[in-house]
Amino acid sequence: MSSIDPETLRQIEELSHDDRPLLVLDVDDVLLEFIRPFPRYLSEQGYRLDMGSFRLTGNVFHLETGVAAEQRQVSELLGNFFDSQALWQTLTEGAADALDTISRDAEIVLLTAMPHRHRDVRRKHLDELGLPYPLLTTEMAKGPAILRLRGESERPVAFVDDMPHNLVSARQFVPDAHLFHLMADNSLRALLPPVTDDILVVEDWPEAGGRIADALGL
Repeated sequence: MSSIDPETLRQIEELSHDDRPLLVLDVDDVLLEFIRPFPRYLSEQGYRLDMGSFRLTGNVFHLETGVAAEQRQVSELLGNFFDSQALWQTLTEGAADALDTISRDAEIVLLTAMPHRHRDVRRKHLDELGLPYPLLTTEMAKGPAILRLRGESERPVAFVDDMPHNLVSARQFVPDAHLFHLMADNSLRALLPPVTDDILVVEDWPEAGGRIADALGL
């Protein structure tokens, strides 16, 4: 049984109480483009990305030598990318309008799986993009954080992520959550096994917005 990331718990406890329906959202490749700008960033650093599978380690190669970057190098490249994310990451089409509508009747919280040290940079970038919703970072499974966010009420919960294992984690801890699989680049679905029937696949934010609102009873 996974436990909640202590720093994530601290961040949750800073939030104001809200008993409205809850929408929890991943950030990378859900709200912000990641897999499209990341190769351009890698090229500037002397690397290339070949998506032979849905993972970064093993798929990042040095441009001159052709050697695959080791985990440590990939982590360093990813960390530097997040440090400069404002130069690279733009909004996923339709996300801002959909969230603006949903936020009138629901609590929206952003839950991103990234080292906590990048939180301030991401917070500033989201504010500049007009996304003022609370931001939580976690270095552990997302399910316990979503359970804690829901609180003691039985309010409806929806969760959107591009990574199936995060959706599975949410289902484990919040069995009645409405789960949505959304990817900024739908071509990458071919690299993933099909999601289970209890997860709704949405192609884009114009579709997701209405379905999330229906699921939350808005």
